[in-house]
Amino acid sequence: MAQPAFEEIVEDFEFLEDWEDRYRHVIELGKAMEPLDDALKVPVNKVDGCASQVWLYSTIEDGQYRFDGDSDAMIVRGLIAVLRALFNDLPVSQVGNVDAQAELARLGLQDHLSAQRSNGVRAMIGRIREVAATA
Repeated sequence: MAQPAFEEIVEDFEFLEDWEDRYRHVIELGKAMEPLDDALKVPVNKVDGCASQVWLYSTIEDGQYRFDGDSDAMIVRGLIAVLRALFNDLPVSQVGNVDAQAELARLGLQDHLSAQRSNGVRAMIGRIREVAATA
């Protein structure tokens, strides 16, 4: 079962039937996130494979995985917020066990994202898993 914050997004998506409303909701999730400090927007935190500029800054504290992120594209900021709901506060040992594609499929995102955006989401998930695996 996914994190409670992610389950809340799933419930919101079930309520929002129209994809346009869901798209706006994802953007609103991104707008609600605190911006990533400019000092953290450095090459080591930049995610390759995204059409937009994307930065993910991960921390592990007391065995719990967390990340913050930012992007220059509003929809991507929203996708970062969705991924934060899915992964943040998990024990670092469980991050690699999350079937992110299956969880995201519950939102129907794969049907509405461009190939470039889908590749970007996969790149972000890859970075999250990589950081957790090396912790």
